[in-house]
Amino acid sequence: MNFLAAFVVGGLLCVVGQLLIDLTSLTPAKILVGYVVAGVIVSGVGLYQPLVDIAGAGATVPLIGFGHLLAQGVQKAIAENGIWGVLTGGFVAAAGGVAASLTVGFLAAVLSRSKDQN
Repeated sequence: MNFLAAFVVGGLLCVVGQLLIDLTSLTPAKILVGYVVAGVIVSGVGLYQPLVDIAGAGATVPLIGFGHLLAQGVQKAIAENGIWGVLTGGFVAAAGGVAASLTVGFLAAVLSRSKDQN
């Protein structure tokens, strides 16, 4: 049942993104930024965590989940460090994922062979 919930929620988030691409004049970059900002806002008002509890990775893996991660990090840092947590919480919360993606991207660039694009 967990797999089904993750598939349905993740799929619906992707469908909304695809509809925004197909039916509006928004660029994909604006839609991606909008997803992250939406994740921060929805998480900030406390509505995203129940969805994460139901759908697991279907709600945390898409970009809206990254916004949720940032908001959760800021909330935790504010609780621990006061107002200075606003400046540090998002960085601390996302550091592991960003470091992993940079490392894997670097390794892929080093281990792969580039080809002439012409």
